[in-house]
Amino acid sequence: MEPFPSERIALFIDGANLYAASRTLGFDVDYKNLLAFFGQHGYLVRAYYYTAILETEEYSPLRPLVDWLGYNGYAVVTKPAKEFTDAAGRRRIKGNLDVELAVDMLDLAPRIDHAVLFSGDGDFRRLVEAVQRQGVRVTVVSSVRTQPAMIADELRRQADSFVELQDLVPEISRRQTEPRPRPAVATLRAGRATPADPFRDEVDLAD
Repeated sequence: MEPFPSERIALFIDGANLYAASRTLGFDVDYKNLLAFFGQHGYLVRAYYYTAILETEEYSPLRPLVDWLGYNGYAVVTKPAKEFTDAAGRRRIKGNLDVELAVDMLDLAPRIDHAVLFSGDGDFRRLVEAVQRQGVRVTVVSSVRTQPAMIADELRRQADSFVELQDLVPEISRRQTEPRPRPAVATLRAGRATPADPFRDEVDLAD
């Protein structure tokens, strides 16, 4: 990204999507560094982070991350996740905040010059097109260096610019980890909760 000091920028982070991409590429996101990096490229109006949280348990593994982000410059948008058991008897949790992200981006569009979307979800193509019609430049951050690519081709073509997530590793990474193969389905799985590695259960990214 080229720096434009007078440009008003807003970040829209699909939390589960960014987590899946970063873990597949083998690194953990440092959200403090991420905020600082984009703050150097213009006037950062807002940084939104979207995630679903399972509220049926006394402790949510996402809570430490959500709390930290809320106190450190992010506008965190959450909603309850849905829990179900799949055909194989495995416990799954799913949550989708596409509508919330779309509403916020459209609402903020008249007040910004540049929207940065952290997601590869092709469902956002029409949102990007609608925001562009209001004169906002849209950059999409995802990855084509995973197998398969994490970004839908239609979203990449619609965006004004595409930033490869792996190219941002020196600027936004927390610590290097071993690369992990991408699961056959869009799921996330991890162990002990930390601000950079918060997902304990499998999370379905689809509705």
